[in-house]
This record gives sequence, C-alpha cells and structure tokens, in this order.
Amino acid sequence: MLDSATILAGLGDAFQPITLFYVLAGVIVGQFVGAVPGIGPVMATAIAIPFTFGMDPLAGIGFLVGVNKGGLVGGAIPAILMNTPGTPDAAATAMDGYPLAKQGKPLKATKMALYSSVTGDTFSDIVLITVSAPLAILALRMGPVEVLGLMLLAFAVIAALMGASIVKGIAAAALGLMAAMVGTDPEHASPRLFFGQFELYDGLPLAAVAIGMLAISELLSRLSQTRAAVRATVQIPANQPPKDRRVSWAEYWACRFTLFRGAVIGTALGALPGIGSTAAAFMSYASAKQVSKDRASFGKGNLHGIAASEAANSSVMGANMIPMLTLGIPGSVSAALIISAFMIHGVQPGPFLFENQGRLIYGLFGAMIIANAMNMLVGQVGMRVWVRVVTAPESFILTSALLLCFVGVSLAAGGVFGIGVMLAFALLGFVMTTFGFSVVIFIIAFFLGPRFEISLSQSLALLNGDPMALINYPFGLAMIVAAPVLAVWLVRRRA
Repeated sequence: MLDSATILAGLGDAFQPITLFYVLAGVIVGQFVGAVPGIGPVMATAIAIPFTFGMDPLAGIGFLVGVNKGGLVGGAIPAILMNTPGTPDAAATAMDGYPLAKQGKPLKATKMALYSSVTGDTFSDIVLITVSAPLAILALRMGPVEVLGLMLLAFAVIAALMGASIVKGIAAAALGLMAAMVGTDPEHASPRLFFGQFELYDGLPLAAVAIGMLAISELLSRLSQTRAAVRATVQIPANQPPKDRRVSWAEYWACRFTLFRGAVIGTALGALPGIGSTAAAFMSYASAKQVSKDRASFGKGNLHGIAASEAANSSVMGANMIPMLTLGIPGSVSAALIISAFMIHGVQPGPFLFENQGRLIYGLFGAMIIANAMNMLVGQVGMRVWVRVVTAPESFILTSALLLCFVGVSLAAGGVFGIGVMLAFALLGFVMTTFGFSVVIFIIAFFLGPRFEISLSQSLALLNGDPMALINYPFGLAMIVAAPVLAVWLVRRRA
C-alpha cells in the first residue's frame, strides 16, 4: 500500500510547469488532429512517441495522454458541423449533432459534446484512480465465452434499436462481419478473401471504410445539391437568441442520467480489452434512445443523443488504462502505444508498477485530471473558432472536407489503395442507405468482427463442440440466451 507522501509527491509532479506545458500541448494537438477526418488521436500518438524520448517520463506520457483526450473531443467537431466524423466513435455523435447544427445551433451541439466528453472522461479517470485493481481482476475473469455473449448481446441491442427493421439490422451486421473477414485469419494466420491484393493481408482499413460510408457519400450528396448561389455550410440566424448558442445548466442537468449511464457503459466496456470506444458510443446511444420518453426526437437533434455517445466514448480512455497499469495488458491501440512509451522510459507496466513506480503513476493520474480541465478550456475557445469556420461558403467547406478525407485516409490506410477502398465503401454506403439498411450497424459489426471471430473460435475450442458445456459458463450462457430474447422484446416495444 502506497503511503500518502508518495501519492502527494506524484500529484505535485503533475503540477510542475513543464508537465502542465506538455499536457496542454498534447490537448491542443489532439483536438486539432481529431478534427481532421481520417487522422485521429491514435495516429497522432504513434507519430508523437519518438518526440518523447528526451522528455521526463511524466511529461512525455502526459503529452501522449493529452493527445488522446484532446482527440476524443476534436473528433466530434466535424461530425457535428459537417456530418464527417473525425474519429469512428464520433459517428454516433453525428446522428443528433449534425441535425442540431442544421437547425442553426452548431455552438449548442458542440458545447454539449464538449461538456459530455469531459464529464465521461472525468468519471472514468476517478474510477481508474479509486478501483483500478478490482476492476482489472473482474475484466480478466471474463473468458472467451463471456466476451462472445457480451458481443452477441451488443449486436442484438444495436440491430433492434438502430435499424429500420430487425431483419435489415441483422443483414447489415452480417455484411459488416463478412467485410471484417477480409485479410488474415486471426486464428490460423491464413489469408482469405484478398483476391490477389496483398494490401488486404491486414484486412480492410477501418479509417477508409468508416469515412467512406459515413462521410464521403454524404459530402458527395451535398455537393451535388449545391447551386450557383453562394450559401453557408451551416446557417446561423442573424438574431440568434443566446439560448441557441449555449448549453444552460438546466439542459446539462436534464441529461445527468444519460451522462451517468453513458459513462458507466464506457467504463465497463473500456476495462474489457478489445471492445473499444466505438462500440461503447453506439451502445450508449441505443440505451438512451430506449429509455427516452421521446424516442422520435432521436436523430433529429436531441441533446441526449449527443450526451450519451460522447460520455461513453470518452470514458473508455481512462478505463483502458485499468488493465494496462495493473496487469500490463493494453485495452486498446492507444493503450498499447502508451505502454510502448512507458517501456521507452524504462517503466514496465504490470502488477509491480504501483509498488515500484508509485510516484510516477499518481503523477500520471494527476496529469489525466489536468488534461480534462485543459480540454474544457481549450474546447471553449476551439468550438467558437470551428463554428465560425463552417459559416464559410458551402462549396468551399465541403470540398475542403473532401480533401481532408482523402489526405487523412491516404495517410492512415496505405495511400492510393486506401482511397480506392474508401470510394468503394462510399458507394456501398449510398446503396445501403437507399434501401434502408443501417450503415451504423455495418460499421459496428465490421469494427468488432475480428474480436468476435477470435472469441467464437476460442469458445468452440473450450466447449469442444458440445453446447451442453455452456452450463459451465453461466454468465456467458445468460448473455447468449438474453440476446435474441432482448432483441425481440425491443422490436415489439418499438413497434
């Protein structure tokens, strides 16, 4: 057990001017790269790691944490203002944020995203600081069968609540899982469905698929509707009342249960390696819609939709650190990158980390809380700047967004090949939307596909082909049985 002197010394280190400077710099960089579609905080973190070699360990790791936290806020900006998610998990935010921006309230939508993101992130950090070890042990107790059951339950809830129909929802999920099978088999490492394209050995790039289906099809559609007359991308009324430019305390407080639910969902899923913030955002959005008394308003500019998705995807960040710090197991790509930064500075994450490097860890905890405060301050200024940017002529903004998508995907997904994948999935997204199939469900299934396949393979090996052996896994069995039952119940209730 650490003594109070070590804890206070670590927290004091976080308030050193050099640490504060690098955390602030990380937040600013993160918000910027998050706002550029296709780049995102993961790529920025990977690029930034070599620049931390000569830094103090706490300053370097604090900088990387700032990039991650800032990126979560920045990803919501283009999602709300142009329906072009800067990061895949911001796609859920766009579902209500973009309609609210089109109503002439972009600043209200972006501020709600900022407040919700900081709220969820702070909740997750508090959980990390207080109960990291017990939660990590609980997460480790979930084996392949339990993870499989959790994913089936997630698919059932999302397909039932977010699709035009349960059949089309299941079909969209199946298409997503099929797309996830392209590349190397995660169990046997044998290539499949790559059709002679060796770039597909690692599978379809997530950035190209998500941006193609969510952003490119929408941008091309809006560009086709532009006329010779110059008009702004987002119309802000000249005499806009103050209430449309801010989020009042009453509006924020009215979303308290939505924020809490989203933060709990994000924290719980973030503690499970491999699930990720994208799944958390959509599950939180679906649950908020389900419990709402005004479900019809979701997708039309409901603040609860923004609050649910942003609180959930941001709360994953702190929870991802739980298995990383206590067990040395990264919960996400970002956590894996931060582990590499720890090791570069001679720090080995694992069970003995708190005993050997207690001062550094509590300094990191302090830096995470400081990063949340800086996210709020930087975001207050940044949101106003970005909202003013999108009042420029529509043709200029949309073509600029299109160019950023091409540049971002080119950097993230292998040059010209990634751009080709993006355009192909833009066409698929247009066709699916035309026929009433949910693009969101497709992307969620695609994102979770490799993890789902590994869990399924491991579960079949554990069960040895005998379904009756599921009795030995009561928690997993309960979720597997609950998935179809809950899906049917949700569909009937919605009808």
